[in-house]
Amino acid sequence: MTQDSPGCIVTLTPNPSIDRTLVLGDELRRGAVHRISSSGAQAGGKGVNISRACLAAGVATWAVLPADTDDPFAHELTVSGIPSRLVPGGGPVRVNLTITEPDGTTTKLNHAGSVAGEQVLVALAATRHDLADAADWIVLAGSLPAGAPEAWYAALVDDLRSRTRVAVDTSDAPLLAVVEHLDSAPPHVMKPNGHELASLTGHDGDALEADPAAAAAAARSLVDRGVGAVLATLGSHGAVLVTPDGAWHATPAPTEVVSTVGAGDSSLFGYLLGDLRGLAPARRLALAVAYGSAAAGLPGTTIPEPAQVRPDLVHVRDLRLGDVTAGLSG
Repeated sequence: MTQDSPGCIVTLTPNPSIDRTLVLGDELRRGAVHRISSSGAQAGGKGVNISRACLAAGVATWAVLPADTDDPFAHELTVSGIPSRLVPGGGPVRVNLTITEPDGTTTKLNHAGSVAGEQVLVALAATRHDLADAADWIVLAGSLPAGAPEAWYAALVDDLRSRTRVAVDTSDAPLLAVVEHLDSAPPHVMKPNGHELASLTGHDGDALEADPAAAAAAARSLVDRGVGAVLATLGSHGAVLVTPDGAWHATPAPTEVVSTVGAGDSSLFGYLLGDLRGLAPARRLALAVAYGSAAAGLPGTTIPEPAQVRPDLVHVRDLRLGDVTAGLSG
């Protein structure tokens, strides 16, 4: 998995963050004093994580986000070599804190971030629009900043989908707004996790994650409304992929979970990478799960290198036909 891949993925992270990670040597106990065994920080946010994965895999990328050029966030992007288009005027980039326990349990404390004024939102949309014709995929990722309308992503999908393919990975009110506009502006790919998918269907999140068939049925309801593909990540239960042509479930090889932060972003990148390589849906899903499980085995928000990703160890089954694919290579 060292070959460069064709194509270009442009990411939009309207509410980026500096992700600080604290690794504890024992179980987190409320009200107790803990010693930190290690710590780290890097420029993050869902879209930035995907652009970071692009850089490692040899895929062309642009990361679009609000940040002043003298913000420490912008400096870290430059040091990391991530090509970026910065829109100034959005205020300082927020800092999110992740606490990781020895068993991989992850606790996140996310700051709301700065308020994005109309001028910043217009500039972000315009920058994204300028890059659309050169992009094979545009990824709209993460939460929206304060000041952005809940339907902002939905409006961007409507604007962009005729020019390139659009993937959406968000939650809460912005996700609900995208779903409310599916009849007129369905994304080409949506990547909810099990709990986000459950929020759209009225299921219990834990129960849906543990039942791939139920998750696929819930995802099918989105595909039936025009979404090109739904990649639903199910935590330790792997992921399901539903397209108009079928449904598949994939489980990773046993993984020692170190941190789940960034695993979903890595999964979405793996799927898009598989698409750029022209892989069949089952193989795209295998690559997605391999990227996600590799990320879960790394500390903090570390995005895996291609050499760390093992799609050949992922088991994929066709939910209509049974166990027909296993040990797929990327």
